Amino acid sequence: MVSDTLVLGFDTSAAHCAAALLSGDTILASRSEEMGRGQAERLIPLLQEVLGEAGVAWGDLARLGVGIGPGNFTGIRISVAAARGLALALDIPAIGISSFDVIDRLNGPTCLAVVPAPRDQAYVRAPGGAPRLLPLAETEDSGLIPALPPKPALLAQTIARLAAASSADGPAPAPLYIRPADAAPARDLPPVILADDA
Repeated sequence: MVSDTLVLGFDTSAAHCAAALLSGDTILASRSEEMGRGQAERLIPLLQEVLGEAGVAWGDLARLGVGIGPGNFTGIRISVAAARGLALALDIPAIGISSFDVIDRLNGPTCLAVVPAPRDQAYVRAPGGAPRLLPLAETEDSGLIPALPPKPALLAQTIARLAAASSADGPAPAPLYIRPADAAPARDLPPVILADDA
């Protein structure tokens, strides 16, 4: 089955691995698995299973949609790196879709898009505003109705739908980081490299 409308959407921005295959307006296959770790090992086999369930091959895909966050730093890097590598290998566009865009698509643009963050905080984006990090309690005081990301399967399906409707000539997907990483560079001095004649 070859189609010029096949879009594979996937996401690993939280404790899950999720993917969906879209043809036109129809979801042909969708899978999601809750997992706290192991997305790097599970993502490509999961994508292969989704393609196999629909009876299509990698070369049949017209484009990719990938969740760019915000969310788990490592999870976002896993899916974005996979999307960029697959897009290069398959010579198709990869479109980055934020969780905020998914929330807006499902709830309307007048909601406060809220993505849970560590330490009782939340990543938020008000209509027409820039993403920011707030204490979770402050999301209730915004005057807008807070809306959370959907379950992983619907997240991947909506990523595929938004990617299908997006322009294919945008920049390569990149992680949407709103706060700096918890990890810091090492404070130790780098080792001294001795010359060969020393």
